Amino acid sequence: MADHIPFITGQDACILVTKHYSDSDYARVQLDRADSLVRHLPRSVKLWLDPSVEGLDDLATRRPTADRQNSWFEFMKNIPAFEMLGNPCFHTNPDPKVVSQFVSGVLDLCVKHKPAWITVPQLPRASDSSRNRINRLLAKSTGEWKSSHNFSGRFILPLIFTHQDQVNGKTQRNPQVKQAGRCYHEAQADGFWAVDKTLDDENGSKTLRNTRVPAIVALHQELNDEISSKIKIAGPYWGMNLLLWARGLVDYPAIGVGNAYQYFLAGGHAKSPITTLAISALRRRVKIARLENWLDAAAKTLGQAHPSCPELEQMRKQLDLLSLPDRAREQVAKFYKAWFSVLAAPPRAGRPLALFQDLSGAFALGRSLPEFEDEGTARRPESVVEPLMLNCL
Repeated sequence: MADHIPFITGQDACILVTKHYSDSDYARVQLDRADSLVRHLPRSVKLWLDPSVEGLDDLATRRPTADRQNSWFEFMKNIPAFEMLGNPCFHTNPDPKVVSQFVSGVLDLCVKHKPAWITVPQLPRASDSSRNRINRLLAKSTGEWKSSHNFSGRFILPLIFTHQDQVNGKTQRNPQVKQAGRCYHEAQADGFWAVDKTLDDENGSKTLRNTRVPAIVALHQELNDEISSKIKIAGPYWGMNLLLWARGLVDYPAIGVGNAYQYFLAGGHAKSPITTLAISALRRRVKIARLENWLDAAAKTLGQAHPSCPELEQMRKQLDLLSLPDRAREQVAKFYKAWFSVLAAPPRAGRPLALFQDLSGAFALGRSLPEFEDEGTARRPESVVEPLMLNCL
């Protein structure tokens, strides 16, 4: 079985998991979507069920309106004390009995689906201490529920960071890491999952290279020092999750399935995805718009004798078909699985070097190619892999 954990967002993702990721040990599904999605997963894949309590981060923006429905809100409103848990005033002075009632309601719904793992109910991390008490109580109530119920699965503590200033500096990370350790033990958790929802590791910015990628690496090193756990998960990201996994800082990289390589909180109003394709030789995605001209120019620059030229020419020939959103998503999912398999082939001790060599090849190739017209700070072909390459070892 492979280490990657697909994050399932819809039935189309279930189809792609069945086709390309059925060797996953686990797949994560949100509780509010479990009724419609779990039955479409391969039977060999064990269920990690997330109660999606994180959506309480900003309940006001998730309330349905006359113009817009919200299925997450409609599901969650039936859980006892849901409205109180979404009130910021309650976070600073929570009633333990109310919190316990909410946690029991959530976890009782979770176990009906017979998951192997359940996410500990938690609110996303705040930059100050305003959510420390509520998250400690949520964790404690989870531990009490675990002690009083015959649940044979495991609990995963979520550490969802909402601002880069929570992670970028050691001084800011210290209280976050300490709070994580307290909640982990209060919840009697068996593992933890960390993700910075603000991290877009495909944007090619200098900040990624100089600050953000090294800070995420440091965060996981510090979490591992604080929490002794056999289950450590990071992502979904595009490559940051793979870097942490290759370096042995996490056991499982959480992954998107053809899209969603950045994390978004449950219940938020989704934006229409931009159609992208993976360019295997560059280990990155690019937007479909204006790609035709770039492929022609890149193939001309490389010349027929270059080993990457056939890939670019084949993509150029199939571009009309690949431009269809479903085809594009599958093309990315298929590439990502192949990329992961290449990185998983060496022994664990050799994976950091294998990733470095893999990204170095993509970096060197990208340096020789023309810029993309529609990629903003990631217009240089090598810009996505560079921050990862510099932090592999």
